[in-house]
Amino acid sequence: MTDQLTIAIAQINPTVGDIAGNVARIRTARADSARAGADLVVYPELTVAAYQPEDLVLKPAFQAAARAAIEDLARETSDGGPALLVGAPWAEDGKVYNAALLLADGRIAAKRYKYDLPNYGVFDDKRVFAAGPMPGPIVFKGVRLGVMVCEDMWTSDVAETLVESGAELLIVTNGSPYEAGKIDERLNLAIARVGETELPLLYVNQVGGQDEIVYDGASFALNGDRTLAIQMASFQEDLAITHWQRDGGRWSCLRGALARPPEGLEAIYRALVLGLGDYVRKNRFPGVILGLSGGIDSALTAAIAADALGPDKVRAVMMPSPYTSSESLEDAAAVAKMLGIRYDSVSIGPAMAAFAQMLEPLFAGAKPDITEENIQSRCRGLTLMALSNKFGHMVVSTGNKSEMSVGYATLYGDMCGGFAVLKDVYKMTVFELCRWRNQAFPAGALGPEGPVMPERVIVKPPSAELKPDQRDEDSLGPYRELDDILNCLVEHEMPTEAIVARGHDLAYVNRVWRMLDLAEYKRRQAPPGVKITRRAFGRDRRYPITNGFRPQPRQG
Repeated sequence: MTDQLTIAIAQINPTVGDIAGNVARIRTARADSARAGADLVVYPELTVAAYQPEDLVLKPAFQAAARAAIEDLARETSDGGPALLVGAPWAEDGKVYNAALLLADGRIAAKRYKYDLPNYGVFDDKRVFAAGPMPGPIVFKGVRLGVMVCEDMWTSDVAETLVESGAELLIVTNGSPYEAGKIDERLNLAIARVGETELPLLYVNQVGGQDEIVYDGASFALNGDRTLAIQMASFQEDLAITHWQRDGGRWSCLRGALARPPEGLEAIYRALVLGLGDYVRKNRFPGVILGLSGGIDSALTAAIAADALGPDKVRAVMMPSPYTSSESLEDAAAVAKMLGIRYDSVSIGPAMAAFAQMLEPLFAGAKPDITEENIQSRCRGLTLMALSNKFGHMVVSTGNKSEMSVGYATLYGDMCGGFAVLKDVYKMTVFELCRWRNQAFPAGALGPEGPVMPERVIVKPPSAELKPDQRDEDSLGPYRELDDILNCLVEHEMPTEAIVARGHDLAYVNRVWRMLDLAEYKRRQAPPGVKITRRAFGRDRRYPITNGFRPQPRQG
């Protein structure tokens, strides 16, 4: 038995399926922790496979590779260095578990399986994992460690069982995605478990982007009096060496570094940067290409890309039509110059003329309408995809959540791309993020310091510029009003009467609701994008395309 423990918190950025690469990160963190005198290194949930592996975890070959990696790591702990508490999928008796495994003294010393499997929002754990039994403590150096895996901490059952079984210290391994306000929610839940058990708690979270999901890290340690002893960095890999001591039969963590968790717009921006950056890097694209229109959405997308990848890996293309204003030409060029990214201009006029000539016999007698507008957008999409195919850069689409909600986007046009970084960002938040980035420089950004777009880009009325004197709000209504209604419908599933009670016109509310429902088929074909809200399209909000339900207009 010991009265002192040194525990390293390894907040690492694994890649789903890259077992060899993930194990290399595990080894690096162990070596760094050994030099600092750690007894134990704690890693996030499912570190060997990375979270979320989805149906990949059902492949027997993948299960075998994960087991072999764990067995190799276990043998390495016979060297006298620190033990490991590491997450991995673990197949046993025909079932696959989400496991936390203690590797010590050259062997797998203990196994604990996730008990509470989440099955909501982005989580489908019940689809791929079997639930483990209610866990008991793991004895390490005479200390009874109460190990919980992520969701096990979100309710009181597992923590209560552990303390009743004699646990002295709670350790929680996590793959907890970022959402606005999530850091406070996690901390409050941890404080609740500490309050119930009177035990200190160590919380380690994964960091990094995985498809639409961003894991923000922000690992921490709480003492039994609910005070924060350690707060690690957000949105970046980090290693913290924590020192624990027993006094009067109770364990406590010596106070260490307390990083400031980013909040509000800063947190959203950094999540977008990390999500795009990891998607590009982990999928081995050489860089990104995007259409730079002179508008606010493409300017923000370009800024995020430059901050995520560096200006040298971002290519912007202005694709003017006869309806493109001189202001847009000037603003697009100015954005590219301020960001230091490559800028090209390709007129779509010849393509428009070619399509008009090609379709003239079939369109004879029909008046111009949205068809001709969509052809312009698709000419731009085709141009970007051609450049992507030729040079390898991934196309980043620039549409926002307001547009995607109501279908104000063109399939195979401005929706073209491999990733939609603003997919979960409402238009009013786009404005706010642009102002924030012009005044601030986010930690870890690879783009330039200072303003990244002219003020005119932010203040001018948004326009698709697909016909003369076009304004988005002529078709959609004021964005401030639209976003509030969409927030009510998408994030909160509020009924019509409740939305009207907020001061909105009944006819407009029902119109927005109908546009939202009708656009589902477009959203199914949209590229993935960073999730920052609790109701992101695709991962969280799943509606049928064929849907006969329509809200009935009601007066009063």
